[in-house]
Amino acid sequence: MESNDDALKQKQVVDARARNISHNVRCTECGSQSIEDSQADIAILLRKLIRDEIQSGKSDKEIYKKLEDDFGETVLYAPKFDLQTAALWLSPLLVAGGAAGVWAYNRHRQKTNVHIMALNLVRGVPLTPKEKETMLEILTPPPPERASPSSWWRRWRGQ
Repeated sequence: MESNDDALKQKQVVDARARNISHNVRCTECGSQSIEDSQADIAILLRKLIRDEIQSGKSDKEIYKKLEDDFGETVLYAPKFDLQTAALWLSPLLVAGGAAGVWAYNRHRQKTNVHIMALNLVRGVPLTPKEKETMLEILTPPPPERASPSSWWRRWRGQ
């Protein structure tokens, strides 16, 4: 009886490991499904291959390596980070850095243009209508906030 329990536990461990690996392996026929979810012939064969490899005593890393060697790196859902995939992994950072650089440059240009317009005013150079509009927009103070009754009451009481 105890050997039956051990055999059952061993089978459950093998099934759990096989499902875990199968969820991380892409079906080469379907492309968008894992081999665990796919019913394609190749997915069924790969699931059997994974179970056979586990029963032969191989580790998860060895199984992933065998699948990668046989079918290429695209069969894995989580490709490793190396020189070939560095652009893929770093592209979001590069795009964000480029956007931040463009924003900083435009912000600097806007401030620089205001200084140039101010210098031109001092020198007596007439402003274009667009420059006048920009200067008025920058130099005009924001409208005052509406006084609430409580703020009016505090001012009247001298607080």
